[in-house]
Amino acid sequence: MRKGLLAAGVAAVAVLAAGCSSSAASPGGGSGDVVLRLGFLANITHEPALVGLEKGFFAKNLGKHVTLKTTVFSSGTEETTALLAGQLDAAYVGPNPAINAWQKSNGTAIKIISGAASGGASLVVKDGITSATQLKGKSLATPSLGNTQDVAARYWLKQHGLTTTPTGGGDVAIKPVKPNSAAVLEFKSGQINGGWEPEPYATEMVLDGGTRLVNEASLWPGGKFVTTNLVVTQSFLKDHPSVVNGLLKGQVQANDYINANGSAAAQAANAELTTLLGKGLPANVLTQSLTYLTFTNDPIASSLGTDAKNAVAVGLLKPVSLNGIYDLGPLNKLLKAAGDPQVSP
Repeated sequence: MRKGLLAAGVAAVAVLAAGCSSSAASPGGGSGDVVLRLGFLANITHEPALVGLEKGFFAKNLGKHVTLKTTVFSSGTEETTALLAGQLDAAYVGPNPAINAWQKSNGTAIKIISGAASGGASLVVKDGITSATQLKGKSLATPSLGNTQDVAARYWLKQHGLTTTPTGGGDVAIKPVKPNSAAVLEFKSGQINGGWEPEPYATEMVLDGGTRLVNEASLWPGGKFVTTNLVVTQSFLKDHPSVVNGLLKGQVQANDYINANGSAAAQAANAELTTLLGKGLPANVLTQSLTYLTFTNDPIASSLGTDAKNAVAVGLLKPVSLNGIYDLGPLNKLLKAAGDPQVSP
């Protein structure tokens, strides 16, 4: 039931996004009023967004003259489309959607202004599959073509001598499935042999009898790689720096709360999912999913460059310079004021 509600909820907010797009970046009705359109995913990898909304951190720091309009998307690829179409001002997105937005706009569309989360992605396969070689001739799901998990899956397979194509050919058929909850259903019914998915969907596949063949953190130095960034359009950053500062304050407070109050923060995130989708995550899924995640404002910039190189290696991205993609000045001012370590691009 929860998975069906997730699909319905995402579809409903997609309609909302189209409905509010025309007024989005314009000032609101009162003097000095601004509308901030924020996108995110209904994944626990976007817990800072969920907690920031449920605990009121964004509303408090944005103030009464800013109207926050939120839209839930089913993939970062869809968020990239919305950002480039002028339908969003800011978004929580994975590294590859951020890279795609940067490349497609020739470096004019967005800036990464903060990290949000690290970890929380895995390759889960049918019980009995214990190695990459056993995946030849099999099918795997990813959230969408060219998204962060899709690139990770294709690159890992390439490292193990297995080919893929954007159209589902090659040694291993990669099948983009959205929403993510649909991939869980296809895995349970035997339509696919596994999937490289973010949390909580990877854990749901495990609980449905799957084996976690690859915890993506094991592939990165120190187990650290960026899963979720906070980006803002360059036009909104230029026109409304104080609003962006308020958004960043909310992000920092959300992560502070998550790291100081793990259980309470998880319940807050789940309460927000319930508000958005009609039903939250079962307690065991929520608890297990969060063991694979770290919430940090550090964008772990080194992993972004690697993500771009991996996407090029599997033929899903043309070579791109990421110089200038970060604007961490506002974040570092907040971190310095709070006595917290600053981050670097």
